[in-house]
Amino acid sequence: MTKKLLSVAAIGLLAASAAIAQESAVTGAAGGAVTGAIIGGPVGAAVGGAVGAVAGIAIDPPPEQVVSYVSQAPLPADTVVIQEKVVVGAPLPETVIVQPIPEEPRYAYAYVNEQRVIVEPSSRTVIQIVN
Repeated sequence: MTKKLLSVAAIGLLAASAAIAQESAVTGAAGGAVTGAIIGGPVGAAVGGAVGAVAGIAIDPPPEQVVSYVSQAPLPADTVVIQEKVVVGAPLPETVIVQPIPEEPRYAYAYVNEQRVIVEPSSRTVIQIVN
């Protein structure tokens, strides 16, 4: 009986994990397709969708405590403005100062174009724009 209960619990956990990964891939594919279409038209949409699907699996939304930390962090004295539109999935230029988030080394944040953004520190890719 115990083995059967554990088996059912394990299957449920695997199904939930697959659903979460699929949701991230769908979100990434949609974002990639839109960004690709803007930059490269129909071909860009196809390529962006494929790349976004892969990125969507790799970049999950940040935990609520990260979003809360970024939304409450004091604004920097110097405002950074860039020509490019800040979009999820695109990297920030090297001119933008990215601040680490204590206790969460997988995430960093920046204040650019009057927007708070959460980024993946090594690639500087925007994960979420915090309103």
